[in-house]
Amino acid sequence: MAACRMEQENSLHQPVLCTEVMTHFALRVDGNYIDATFGRGGHARAILAALSPHGHLLAIDQDPAAVAYARDAFINDPRFTIEHASFAELGKVAARHHLTGKIDGILLDLGVSSPQLDEASRGFSFMRMGPLDMRMDNSQGIDAATWLAQVDEKELARVLWVYGEERYSRRIAKAIVAQRRENPITTTTQLAELIAAAHPNWQPGRHPATRSFQAIRMAVNHELESLETALAQSLEVLAPGGRLLVISFHSLEDRLVKQFMRHETHGAEMPRGLPIKYQANMSRFKSIGRAIRPTDAEVSRNMRARSATLRVGEKIR
Repeated sequence: MAACRMEQENSLHQPVLCTEVMTHFALRVDGNYIDATFGRGGHARAILAALSPHGHLLAIDQDPAAVAYARDAFINDPRFTIEHASFAELGKVAARHHLTGKIDGILLDLGVSSPQLDEASRGFSFMRMGPLDMRMDNSQGIDAATWLAQVDEKELARVLWVYGEERYSRRIAKAIVAQRRENPITTTTQLAELIAAAHPNWQPGRHPATRSFQAIRMAVNHELESLETALAQSLEVLAPGGRLLVISFHSLEDRLVKQFMRHETHGAEMPRGLPIKYQANMSRFKSIGRAIRPTDAEVSRNMRARSATLRVGEKIR
């Protein structure tokens, strides 16, 4: 797609799997689309470049900085609207714009955007000194420092194990709780150094705090819960023939998306042995193809793409 190539050439924050997104949207030039994770507008620009003057893109982002950027960058485009909201509010936002059941495509690009990682004051990166925040929407909710000061040791270990797949979750949780009894943990580097000291076996080329930071961020932002909510709302928002595209960067996210699409395609699995000869296909949804992953060429251009997985589904009726 020419729009994707142009965006890759001109942007420091390259949209992941852009060509694949545009191909699988099966885009209608006068259609209505939702980019539910605007970020810095990489995918949004590609979508707008393919729309006619009669098409429309409704963007959503919970990050106030992303919303401010969008309003400045697209101020003169009447085909574009931005809402400050979580993608968990997908249904509410669509209803507010009278678009329930009228959307031809929804995109969810999960995880942290490059600008969030690059800005030390946001507290997402263990490589940059900054306040321990990690909130996607830093205008509300509790930050990571407050969460770490309050969370029970067993719950912290569970979060590190489940969300971060951290092998040494109990050891790290114990070290964090011991440290907070002495002094509050308030900065990214303070936490990163604490985790490194508690971690007995570092993977070559990978910082020992990588998995723990990811897990804490996911807990602070309720990311899996928000994804489940957005997926559940997506079918009511889509028009018949409308497509849902989800790019995930974490195995738990991808599993949720895969299970949702499978369930909506095939329905609940019936126990074996039941005397049922026929079951009407009441599905409103179908999966499109298999999971899509970036090419080697894209990963060489953009390392953020290396763990990306795109899944596509379509509302039937």
